[in-house]
Amino acid sequence: MLYHVRMDVRIPLDMDPGVKADLVAREKAYAQDVQRSGRWPHLWRIVGKYANVSIFDVESNDALHDVLSGLPLFPFMDIIVTPLATHPSDINT
Repeated sequence: MLYHVRMDVRIPLDMDPGVKADLVAREKAYAQDVQRSGRWPHLWRIVGKYANVSIFDVESNDALHDVLSGLPLFPFMDIIVTPLATHPSDINT
């Protein structure tokens, strides 16, 4: 199943810089592992924001929730999930 996911990150401004650096490093490693697994085939930054738009390819709603809730920055994110379906005019399907 394909999902369009927007993630807006809101790290508290008063977070200890060392804690923030560790959190961001763990986030990058986790995100890259999920991408390598094929479950996160597309990731784009939204210009001018600490946010991204991504496409996830996972087997279920629960699987997507597991991936998203595993993100180290998950507690600091506002996430909007939109399930996707094939379009009848798409020449690639």
